[in-house]
Amino acid sequence: MNKYIFLPILLLFVVGCSQIKGKKITEVSQSELDTVVLVDVRTPKEFNAGHLENALNIDWYNDSFTKEFEKIDKNKTIYLYCRSGKRSADATNYLDSLGYKKVVNLEGGYLAWVEKNPN
Repeated sequence: MNKYIFLPILLLFVVGCSQIKGKKITEVSQSELDTVVLVDVRTPKEFNAGHLENALNIDWYNDSFTKEFEKIDKNKTIYLYCRSGKRSADATNYLDSLGYKKVVNLEGGYLAWVEKNPN
C-alpha cells in the first residue's frame, strides 16, 4: 500500500527536477530581453552573421564556456539561445547543475526569431 503513495510522489519529483526551463523565443519581446542577461551560445562565426540585440556571445563548444559564465552573477536571470534550441537547452541544463538559479532556454533559437522578426 505504501508503494502506491510513494511511487507517484517519486515520479512527480523526478519529472519536476528534469524539466528544462524554457520559453518560446517567438513569445519574448525585445523589451523583456533588455531586462535579462542575454547569451548567444553559438560559435563566433554564427554570432557575427547575425544575433539578437545586446546579446553576449559565449560559445557552448569553447573550452572557456564555464570560465566565461563565472563572470555572471548566479542569481541574475539569464536567457540562452542558439541556432534552433538544442545547444541552448544543453547549456541551460549544465548551468543549472552549476547553481545558476534563473536560466531560461529560448526555444526555437535564432532561426525562429528571424522568421518572426524579419528586417
